[in-house]
Amino acid sequence: MELVNYSSSLWSVVPPLLALLLAIVTRRVILSLSIGIIVGSLMLTDFSLVNALSYLKQNVSSLFYGEEGLNDNNVNILLFLLLLGILTALLSVSGSNQAFAKWAQKRIKERRGAKLLAACLVFVTFIDDYFHSLAVGAIASPVTDKFKVSRAKLAYILDSTAAPMCVLMPISSWGAYIITLIAGLLATYAITDYSPMGAFMTMSAMNFYAIFSILMVFFVAYFSFDIGSMAKHEQLALQQTEDNSQEEVDLNGSVRNLVLPIAVLIFATVAMMLYTGNQALAADGKPFDVLGAFENTTVGISLVVGGLSAVAVSTLCIVLDRQVGISEYAKSWVVGMKSMAGAIFILLFAWTINAVVKDVNTGTYLSSLVSGNLPIALLPALLFVLSAVMAFSTGTSWGTFGIMLPIAAAIAANAAPELIIPCLSAVMAGAVCGDHCSPISDTTILSSTGAKCNHIDHVTTQLPYAMLIAVASIVGYLVVGFTQSGVFGFVATGVALAALVLLFKKR
Repeated sequence: MELVNYSSSLWSVVPPLLALLLAIVTRRVILSLSIGIIVGSLMLTDFSLVNALSYLKQNVSSLFYGEEGLNDNNVNILLFLLLLGILTALLSVSGSNQAFAKWAQKRIKERRGAKLLAACLVFVTFIDDYFHSLAVGAIASPVTDKFKVSRAKLAYILDSTAAPMCVLMPISSWGAYIITLIAGLLATYAITDYSPMGAFMTMSAMNFYAIFSILMVFFVAYFSFDIGSMAKHEQLALQQTEDNSQEEVDLNGSVRNLVLPIAVLIFATVAMMLYTGNQALAADGKPFDVLGAFENTTVGISLVVGGLSAVAVSTLCIVLDRQVGISEYAKSWVVGMKSMAGAIFILLFAWTINAVVKDVNTGTYLSSLVSGNLPIALLPALLFVLSAVMAFSTGTSWGTFGIMLPIAAAIAANAAPELIIPCLSAVMAGAVCGDHCSPISDTTILSSTGAKCNHIDHVTTQLPYAMLIAVASIVGYLVVGFTQSGVFGFVATGVALAALVLLFKKR
């Protein structure tokens, strides 16, 4: 079937923009995504209903089974969601969540400590953003609930530490992917001043949005800097938890029954990532190394193995303690899988509209806006904004990396070679920014899932923080463009963000 080409047309932004606006206005995510998918399908098939239905059928089926066979990655991500739901239910039915909350309450005396605990866990789970959002949500939610922290605040902490930390770390699924792209770009433009790893680390140091997003999380957690609708959610959480605090039931659970499954989840996932990465290296005749393994790993199957291992260990703990009957144990599996149904449906619709957005060439059209006679000093800031818009529209950081990094390298190599690293850094930062703000981003969806927060509540409460950091980052990239100094850009970003925080704090 031949599709209509919108690569050079403003119409290419209609499907994602329509879905995003409807989601924010109606707060009905699946309905909004459905309308965006239908409109995009009709546009691509020249408004032929029969062809649109055929295109949709092919699009949806390809989520599970494509030309190369089973779509392992998508299927494994969905399986991991179900396994994590089951694990969460088992931790709850065994009383280990409540036991951990009680243990933490003895050591953490206030809400500030609970929020800082959730934020600090990113230094353990930075291997992958999916893994971080869901695993830390399971670990931290009983503690944040106990200390009257809203689910919206927990979702913000999860989301604003997930992608930013992953994009900064070379030993992560994100870092390995970006280093691979950088290696190709350095070879293409015969740049010998940097190795791929050296270029990545230099780019990370100038990824102002990611760095200050993490710093902002700790600032918000410590000082309770609640702006926009976040303040309302925090007030409601205080009232609701106080009203329900007398209804707790002591299940005599054990902290061990939470720590062991989560530890096994982390260890098994990382071990499997290294194993699958090593298999890929061996198939290409390459020796094992950690970075190479992460670069070639299969994230989906690694998450499933980690999830299965954690469920097995949780089951063993329950059997040894003999606190849960067979019928109650079986019921927890059903409850756990049902708890993930909403997230799975949203994720399926998000994947579908992402495919539509790709076919309608939204990314190609947006990237074409960079071309032309632009002032050289403005390049980093403009690339940051364009990458943010693209990631927001498409819901994918990785897709934005794939499109925008080569474009940024080509422009800088020809117009301003001295700005090639700042330009690549600006693309990385903008992609993470747009990903944070987008309701159709995988990480945004899974962060709200991990925190058990209403998805649109998470989007609307996180957006003001993301915008503050984005504005400050633009200032930083403008300074970098004019001074060619990453240090000056970092300082300018920090000063601009501090000024914005003070302004909002006074209001």
